[in-house]
Amino acid sequence: MGSWVDGRGVLAVAGVEVPVEVAASYRARTRGLLGRDGIVGALLLTPASGVHTFGMRFAIDVAYLDRELVVVDVCTLRPGRLGRPRWRARHVVEAEAGALARWGVRRGVRVRVRELGRNGVGDVNTGG
Repeated sequence: MGSWVDGRGVLAVAGVEVPVEVAASYRARTRGLLGRDGIVGALLLTPASGVHTFGMRFAIDVAYLDRELVVVDVCTLRPGRLGRPRWRARHVVEAEAGALARWGVRRGVRVRVRELGRNGVGDVNTGG
């Protein structure tokens, strides 16, 4: 599936499934996690190759994904930091600090995203 839309879905990695919010529009990507005290699950920013935590209230884990949703790098950012962009990244997953390690997200792992439609079901988006 080549196009992404704002909405909700499920992020699957290594047998673990977590809720994910998809931020595909400029407005949704710009807002990101700003103004929140936390997140249940994760936020997928697409397209994106870098993030910042200016104005954030909590530390986050960041996974940079390539076109095929393979993790190219993972890091943790405290509030008020500018993350270094990864040139191969096309998508970014953000979650509360520590969450990505618990879910098994690490360099080289491929994640899957199932976007949920209005009826609660959807297709798996492979990013290609």
